[in-house]
Amino acid sequence: MIKIKVDAQDTSESVEQIKDIIGGEIEERWGQYTLNVSNDKANGIIRFITFDWGVSLLELDITFFDEVTIEVDTSNFNPISFYYCMEGYCGHKFGYQPEDEIKIMEQYQSVILTNRDGGITDRYFPKDVKISQSVIQVRRKPFLRKRLNQGEELNKQLYRVFLDTDHEKVFAYYGSYNLKIADVMAEIKKIKAKGMVRIMMIEGYVYQILSMHMIQHNKEVQNRRPQTNLLKRELKTIRNYVKKIEKNIAKDFSLEDISAETGLTQAKLQEGFKLLYNKTVTEYIRHARLELARDYISTTEMNISEVVYSIGFTSRSYFSKIFKEKYGISPSEFKNSKKSVVLAS
Repeated sequence: MIKIKVDAQDTSESVEQIKDIIGGEIEERWGQYTLNVSNDKANGIIRFITFDWGVSLLELDITFFDEVTIEVDTSNFNPISFYYCMEGYCGHKFGYQPEDEIKIMEQYQSVILTNRDGGITDRYFPKDVKISQSVIQVRRKPFLRKRLNQGEELNKQLYRVFLDTDHEKVFAYYGSYNLKIADVMAEIKKIKAKGMVRIMMIEGYVYQILSMHMIQHNKEVQNRRPQTNLLKRELKTIRNYVKKIEKNIAKDFSLEDISAETGLTQAKLQEGFKLLYNKTVTEYIRHARLELARDYISTTEMNISEVVYSIGFTSRSYFSKIFKEKYGISPSEFKNSKKSVVLAS
């Protein structure tokens, strides 16, 4: 087993202390730091970026070749941490708990944790399991000064955690599965922009993920946890099939065909789409087509008829009708408005 002790003052120093044990090199690009590791202990990356409003984003895409425990002394750095695993799983326990009380953070689960000052937090990573995880770390005092000026929007329980600026209390929340966060994390990985634009785009997604964690916690403390009989693998099947829909948007997807391909009943498909996307299957496909149509109109020279055909519609009048219902403007007006912006610039 690989044992790592961390008593850092910030995210950057934490990664440095991990590097001292598992090896690798840290490189910086546009304000984002990446620890690259490829040796007999681990293979992958640990990446982090720190924002000036008291928040940092730590991302792990790594496989450890032995079990790993990270013992974190929270005397110097004790943020509220919002965890989410896209792949794999890991464990956590507070130092005062018995050895056998490691709690597992499962794939797609929203988890919020913070310790008291001077406490010990143990992180556990399994052997030979690919971990893809985001950790949003919030320093309470700078965050309260710059961002949390609408605290009444939080439930009392979570708001008290943010107000505990002396770090006197332990807090642990293991929520239900949230595949919507996985979609946002995937968008971060797709960012191609460089420099300041890249950092600003990442910052926007961090806001979104943080708010999704908070909204979910709000709902669940009010006993509004999503009720479903679907298994995690069934939800994952639906999410994977959505990627297929988006890649083949012009195809005529029927509920019957999707059911046959996924092995899920039509009722389960409808339940899963409502749970994950707040839409029926048909509503989601139409939504995805309209979003792509808007992108085509905005970024290509295609005329409206070409756009209609490319996304799988056959009626231009029907397309124009639902486009205006969704965006409040006709496709032609939207296209002309984009031309005006280009000419003005």
